[in-house]
Amino acid sequence: MKIRDIYLDGEYVKHNPTWDVEDSPWKADLIFRMIQKHKLNPVTICEVGCGSGEILSRLEKIMPDPVNFTGYEISPAAFELCQKRKTDRTHFMLGDFTEDNDRSCDLILIIDLIEHLEDCFQFLRAIKPRSTYKILHVPLEMFVLSVLYQHFLLGQWKKVGHLHFFSKDLVLQLLNDTGYEIVDFTYTAGYALSREFGIKNKILKVPRRLLFPLGQDFTVKVFGGYSLLVLVK
Repeated sequence: MKIRDIYLDGEYVKHNPTWDVEDSPWKADLIFRMIQKHKLNPVTICEVGCGSGEILSRLEKIMPDPVNFTGYEISPAAFELCQKRKTDRTHFMLGDFTEDNDRSCDLILIIDLIEHLEDCFQFLRAIKPRSTYKILHVPLEMFVLSVLYQHFLLGQWKKVGHLHFFSKDLVLQLLNDTGYEIVDFTYTAGYALSREFGIKNKILKVPRRLLFPLGQDFTVKVFGGYSLLVLVK
């Protein structure tokens, strides 16, 4: 079975029935703050691999006219979830954004996506000319404890389809190598979301929260629990 097939045959949705819709308000807020910080003023926003479409739905509520949104999703199950979020300003496409050569926009969102892609280098090169700016959100799953306890990484591979595991430095190097100019980046604390991640995550919340203000890079590299939000052009 090809890795891409898990998004087409229902295997992914079996393990992830909500498509992480519960995290969407948090992610939309992070994206909106990055847009505001750099005064981007996009009129057209595309999200590649939009899942349930909830991030775009949330952004529509907080971003005024004339901003319009388009979400691309290859999974029929996720695309079905998108349909109840379709409006006059937000539209969804069942298909591969890289194959829709006629589509360009002011801002592309790549939220928790590149770790799923077999060839993330080719993907990033292919979309580069399609917008002025891109915002990526990438889980940082290459940390000391994950290397020592590789059951975590294998679980991410099997259950959520993560094929690549990144640190902050690896994300930034990937973007540099694919020709992007890095405008800004910041850590995001996904571990703090009010979801049930298990007893190990509850224990790790303590050092993640207490040590981060003292040494951000050290805390993330050792204890994990963070992602990286990056603005590039």
